[in-house]
Amino acid sequence: MGKVQKPAIEGWFTYDGAAALIGTRCRTCNTFFFPKEAHFCRNPACQGTSFAEVQLSRSGTLWSYTNNCYAPPPPYVAKDPFRPYALAAVELDQEKMVVLGQVARGFSTVDLAVGMPMELVVEPLYEDEQTEYLVWKWKPAGRSAS
Repeated sequence: MGKVQKPAIEGWFTYDGAAALIGTRCRTCNTFFFPKEAHFCRNPACQGTSFAEVQLSRSGTLWSYTNNCYAPPPPYVAKDPFRPYALAAVELDQEKMVVLGQVARGFSTVDLAVGMPMELVVEPLYEDEQTEYLVWKWKPAGRSAS
């Protein structure tokens, strides 16, 4: 029997079927937030305190990217031995907000270019004996890993 899959961060994304980030929209000013907001609107021009949970765009435009060459410090988990990976900042199509995430397996900075279309996927971040912990990642739209 295979390992159980569960999100590394509960409630931040869906992973059965089409992957989607879960955010909130302020009911007063319609500003979107990720991660979700529950207490007060982060828009300095708004006094809102009521939020609707929403699924955010599954696609966007690559705004910036970099290569991460160092293992993150605890409490973050990294594979042992650590392997460098690319990080992408993607501006969501509808919400026009930028969301940071790792780049999917099989892609590196040589596969990326600012302005290219990106899509959301869910992949394992790490695992233990019983569980595979999942996280959202970005990949070039319509492309398969090499």
